[in-house]
Amino acid sequence: MEPLDPKDRAILRVVQTNATLSAGAVGRAVGLSQPAAWRRLRRLRDTGVLRGRELSLDLEKLGFGVTVFLGIKLATRGRVSLDDFERAVSAIPEVRRVDHVLGRYDYRLRVTARDLPDFERVLRRRIMALPGVGEVEANVLLSEERLPGPI
Repeated sequence: MEPLDPKDRAILRVVQTNATLSAGAVGRAVGLSQPAAWRRLRRLRDTGVLRGRELSLDLEKLGFGVTVFLGIKLATRGRVSLDDFERAVSAIPEVRRVDHVLGRYDYRLRVTARDLPDFERVLRRRIMALPGVGEVEANVLLSEERLPGPI
């Protein structure tokens, strides 16, 4: 992939704030014609710099008032395939994100639940029942001050 030029970087700043803008609107914001902006957006998507359009749901308004970050250390490394663990944990609907990390834990999970009893049910019946789960540490989200924004 060729390096990003200042116009490409300007386009990325614009679409980070609103990924639904048309190529014409993006072009107007960065000083390009609609066709030129469309070509650049297409190239950025084709090369993988831009991936998808993210929709953000208000989980609390949907009845999910608790978010918990779990650190998972696998107990039997080598006996359980990482792919098998990732496939199994990804099938749990309350698990919103699975990150394979380096450090004390093997995985960091972002789990949403309706309330603490609902989270306890998910933890005991679904997460702790997964193959290879050893040590688990839970951190309850109190507030989220920073949301993803422009880089």
